[in-house]
Amino acid sequence: MPKVKSAYVCRECGAQTPRWNGKCQSCGAWNSLEEIEIVPQTKANISSTRSGVDLAEKIIPLSEANSKCDETRYITGISELDRVLGGGLVKGSIVLLGGEPGIGKSTLLLQICEYLGQSKEILYVSGEESVRQIKLRADRLGVKSENLYLLAESDAGSICETVSANKPDIVIIDSIQTMSVKEINSTPGSITQVRECTGLFMRTAKNEEIPFFIVGHVNKDGAIAGPKVMEHIVDAVLYFEGERNLSYRILRAAKNRFGSTNEIGVFEMLDSGLCEVENPSEMLLSGRPTGVSGCCVACAMEGSRPILAEVQALVTKSNMQAPRRIATGFDYNRLLLIIAVLEKRMGYYFGNLDVYTNIVGGLRLMEPACDLAVAMALYSSLKDKPISEDVIAFAELGLGGELRSVAHLDQRIQEAERLGFRKCIIPKHALRSLRIKTTMEIVGAYNLKQAFEALN
Repeated sequence: MPKVKSAYVCRECGAQTPRWNGKCQSCGAWNSLEEIEIVPQTKANISSTRSGVDLAEKIIPLSEANSKCDETRYITGISELDRVLGGGLVKGSIVLLGGEPGIGKSTLLLQICEYLGQSKEILYVSGEESVRQIKLRADRLGVKSENLYLLAESDAGSICETVSANKPDIVIIDSIQTMSVKEINSTPGSITQVRECTGLFMRTAKNEEIPFFIVGHVNKDGAIAGPKVMEHIVDAVLYFEGERNLSYRILRAAKNRFGSTNEIGVFEMLDSGLCEVENPSEMLLSGRPTGVSGCCVACAMEGSRPILAEVQALVTKSNMQAPRRIATGFDYNRLLLIIAVLEKRMGYYFGNLDVYTNIVGGLRLMEPACDLAVAMALYSSLKDKPISEDVIAFAELGLGGELRSVAHLDQRIQEAERLGFRKCIIPKHALRSLRIKTTMEIVGAYNLKQAFEALN
């Protein structure tokens, strides 16, 4: 029998090394190496893997592959989730749903069982809760589907055998960190267990054409706990974003083989469960202060959906030798760039001032089109001049202080007009690309100076 040896695998990138290091040489993560047992290959077990079977009969031309659209996707009954998935749950796919504990992952999956259970059989497998606990949560959420079957089990092999024998229409695994394979001598949640369990579920999903939902917790860095190879195995990776002390949640796709990764879904956590927010812009702009400096509205494109969000900035005198720069919901390095442009091109000095920026509602604005709104909020707070409530601005800011055009200009203006905005500040050269008629006052500006003058 071959001698069992050990190796160390990085839980972040999956890189393997023969000895332990404090820092992974591949991705640079600290304290991410975990020990696993490996069996070295010998002539006996290498030859045993060669079956000698000719797979020519399984080769299918592309033109003969089955691609009927009416049999491909299941509608979940929650339009925000269907939007992120690309139109629904694909048959035979495996979806990984990640997020912090208590963010609402299990609640969302249990809620879709009420709609899917009307025509589909669903197997809900939980390794964290008992059947009685799941029943209590289902009663609170109003889930009473007769086609929902519960199973409290953590053995991945037994679960796959049960799925193959009973062939339910949909399987939910909650969560992958509690699953284990008996043949592997390691604790549940380890790198080896997570990887092998995910591989078992993937093979079962593809062979039986049964879609799987898999719940995965996240670590302190916000990534799904376990090796990155787990994210490569699955077909879609969805992240729940938001603070547990806030009621709003954002569902974002980090990977999707059957749809766009730019779409987001917005939910509100209520006592009765997660509720869809069909108009996120109106929600994010509710409760805006009047007559207060440092506030400006930006418009970001999330897939095909324009979302308006309020940008708040606070510029105040610093009592420290090194002034603070804090960005919540906005890229920190992008904030430093905008401050540098304001100092160099406009002559506004921030060297002895603390700068705080915040995106209201817990939304993260990573699009360069929000640069102008952030710059105008900083200018408003610095000069203590409030910006009118009916003004919106979107443009990318160049290092020379110039305003650069952005994509989807027509959709942004239409959304702003629908919510009652009267003036829109955009790059001057983008005016000729407009294809819509609007009652809004469209102001074109070549640079920051002209954009600030348009506020008067």
